[in-house]
Amino acid sequence: MSYYCDKYVITEKKTLAKEIYSFTVSCPEAAHAAHVGQFANIAADGFTLRRPISICGIDREKGTLRFVFEVRGKGTAEIARANEGDTLDILGPLGNGFRIPEGKKIIVVGGGIGVPPMLGISAKTGALCTAILGFRSYDKVILDDEFRANDSNTIVCTEDGSVGVKGFVTVPLAEELAKGETEAVFACGPEAMIKAVIKLCEEHNVPCQVSLEQRMGCGVGACVVCSCLTVRNGKEYYSRVCKDGPVFNAEEVRFNG
Repeated sequence: MSYYCDKYVITEKKTLAKEIYSFTVSCPEAAHAAHVGQFANIAADGFTLRRPISICGIDREKGTLRFVFEVRGKGTAEIARANEGDTLDILGPLGNGFRIPEGKKIIVVGGGIGVPPMLGISAKTGALCTAILGFRSYDKVILDDEFRANDSNTIVCTEDGSVGVKGFVTVPLAEELAKGETEAVFACGPEAMIKAVIKLCEEHNVPCQVSLEQRMGCGVGACVVCSCLTVRNGKEYYSRVCKDGPVFNAEEVRFNG
């Protein structure tokens, strides 16, 4: 697997919501190598460890990668200070992405900042995709217009009911799965959401791939900080989310508690 490490120019910066930013970066080699569901480790000035940020968009013709992230601490706050024309020190693309079937009806489920990695699947599958996007409230909703622009059936949920379906993504997901037309589900978001999505997919016997969020150090599998419990061929072992994931088949994942 090829990855690159260099300083790349930011060609576009947008604010999508409070403390949520979209950066488009010119990095032709990395863009050519990237796949939907991978991530990059981005350096923040003054911090030893890089910050893992999922890839939201890949444009091989323009040679760009797009990153959408939320400020969650001092490191991401420092990255967010960068502007168009500045450079970002990027290591990527990293990890294993989604395996997307051709010509099949699918559902993508994103929760909060787990929504951006789903946009690339929507771009590839268009009208065959139903996107179920969950947010806390109206002011946190991002990218829904871009899913619709891909002709994906887009369902927005908010916990407080300020827009779209009131409640969690599991309600419309159960309704869509009950139709019996879905051939695969892809999900990224908080652990509680991932658990619920996996359970519903098991009940409806629908294959599911999930992207896991985990604290990381090196991003290339050397430090094993991001280990998670998985099972294959009936045997449990620890996988590295950065190198063996972040995308796993749902049946492989084991959660603590």
